[in-house]
Amino acid sequence: MMLPEQHAIRESNFQLPGQTAFYRGKVRDVYTLGEQLLMVASDRISAFDYVLPRPIPFKGQVLNQIAAHF
Repeated sequence: MMLPEQHAIRESNFQLPGQTAFYRGKVRDVYTLGEQLLMVASDRISAFDYVLPRPIPFKGQVLNQIAAHF
């Protein structure tokens, strides 16, 4: 049986064509592709500039869907 946190996206590790830089923030991974940025919203949680040890599964997906709606 898988625990809910095992479904969480803690980090991304892409090697993308044209990638010139990578930055891992508190809750997002940002890839620079020439003049464009690709942001991957993870399920990491940050509070008071501290990344908490247990992510929330599907948090990044829900935040992206809310942003796309508005």
